[in-house]
Amino acid sequence: MTGGPTTVRLLGRPRLERDGDVLPPPQGRKAWALLAVLVLSPAAPSRRSLADLLFPDADDPLGALRWTTAALRRALGGAAALGGDPLTLSWAAGVEVDVDRLAGRAAWYDGLDGELLEGLALPGSPAFETWLLVERRRLAAAADALLRETAVAALAGARPRDAVGPARRLALRQPYDEGAQALLARALAASGDAVAAREHVLATTARFRRELGCPPSPALAAAAQVPAGRPMPRPSVGAAGVRALLEAGRAATAAGAVDAGVDCLRRAAEDADRLADTALEAAADLALGSALVHALRGRDEEGSVALHAAVRAARACGDAATAAAACRELGFVDVQAGRRERAARWLAEAARLADGDDRELAAVLGVRGMDLSDRGCTGAALAALGESVERARAAGTRRQEAWSLSIAARAHLLRHEDGAASAALEACLALTREERWLAFLPWPQVLRAELDLCRDRLDEAATGLDSAFSLACQVGDPCWEGMAGRGLGVLAARRGRRSEAAARLTDAARRCTRWPDRYVWVQAHVLDAVCTLELPGADRAVAQLLDLASSTGMAGFVGRAREHASRLEDGTPVPAPHRPAPGGAGGCLTARPTS
Repeated sequence: MTGGPTTVRLLGRPRLERDGDVLPPPQGRKAWALLAVLVLSPAAPSRRSLADLLFPDADDPLGALRWTTAALRRALGGAAALGGDPLTLSWAAGVEVDVDRLAGRAAWYDGLDGELLEGLALPGSPAFETWLLVERRRLAAAADALLRETAVAALAGARPRDAVGPARRLALRQPYDEGAQALLARALAASGDAVAAREHVLATTARFRRELGCPPSPALAAAAQVPAGRPMPRPSVGAAGVRALLEAGRAATAAGAVDAGVDCLRRAAEDADRLADTALEAAADLALGSALVHALRGRDEEGSVALHAAVRAARACGDAATAAAACRELGFVDVQAGRRERAARWLAEAARLADGDDRELAAVLGVRGMDLSDRGCTGAALAALGESVERARAAGTRRQEAWSLSIAARAHLLRHEDGAASAALEACLALTREERWLAFLPWPQVLRAELDLCRDRLDEAATGLDSAFSLACQVGDPCWEGMAGRGLGVLAARRGRRSEAAARLTDAARRCTRWPDRYVWVQAHVLDAVCTLELPGADRAVAQLLDLASSTGMAGFVGRAREHASRLEDGTPVPAPHRPAPGGAGGCLTARPTS
């Protein structure tokens, strides 16, 4: 293949292009399938695994693979080298593959709306069909994440008109995702089109009521609100006044007066911007973004805009510590939402900027461990979390130590390491109570109850779950409510009360998804319990679990969904729920049947 640069398009109808002209395709549909697998596999696959994936019914699977490899090599010509076992694909200089753009920074995103290998199906290769389904969802989610970050970055850079286009495309791609709709409303309002913002909110609300049976959360309407201005202008303040507002906002938020605290922090950010003091701007935007992400429900999109602005201002004034904290918070937002590639990029940047700072590195490693654990990589998660705990102790950040211990306890539970899980939970609970961190307490309480369920201590589990659920409802945390509700559902099933179990798990699913900025691991955890217990709606829950896990990079839950689908299809009776099967790859706890 000679001439100008070559472009390989796998999104939409697959094709090869050079200088804008479409080149002859490789022979056979399975050549495209082979190319996609080679491009998207994290490591070069063996020829045997490829033959089993693509040619399960062939008389000579390896021979069929050799023929297809040769056809693909001829079509690619000089654009790539293809050979060996494992089968390795190496691109020549200047070759562009469209899917590679999805992992890049927020930038150009045209041409990324198509589905992976659009129109291609291999019904005779069911394993490939499953692989293709998962990859299509994953890449679609990556395109959505790129659109979102492009819009958020434009808003943070005071370019709201540039945010409208990608936000609108995202809203069209995700018509039932409230966060996407809120981002478009915010972009329209910020660009000066308040009427369009309000009309979008009204239309979205009507559609949600009509097609989903429930209205969106209040966060959608809040996104369209344009500051009306104050009847009398506030007196201008200097740097000391901004710092006072910052301290007041942080104190109010920490004391639970969230609305008043966020109002103070917004004023601090406005005044810092008016002073053109980039250091103060960075500090104020970081404080505001963190408060919106952690203290106010449904405001992750607004918080992300403030955090992007904090990164921009901190870099401008050389404040590495503030930039690191803002990058880490952006990584946390992406981890909770399951945007794995974007999260990895933010966390890598945070770690680079925090070099040598135990306090910040402990926090970064904690979020990284959470991400790894969510994905089912429990060994790597425990390594990151262990270092996080050590650095938190060195820095004296007791709440960070407690948080990282709790995620480590979850990872130990997944690996059946009950002793290690118990030790981590006892240390975590002691720190949490010493710190009087009531807003966090339900999480380790639920995990300890999960351990009690694994050990058949049902009465102790009931006491812990009841306490955790009550406290979670008091603090209004949907994640903790969903986790405790799920545990109560599994407990009811263990006691033979299936109707109560179904009601508890239905309620848990509603609670953990009632705000747009949900923690996707908890949602998957609840769905997995419904599937395992074969409660009413299990078939629908399997499809939801596969879709959610595929699009949010939770490979363990993808495997769980496949297991559930196979069992439900062949009618295998469900065992009594007890504890996870060995290995802990999935990220699910007590709902998994004994193997």
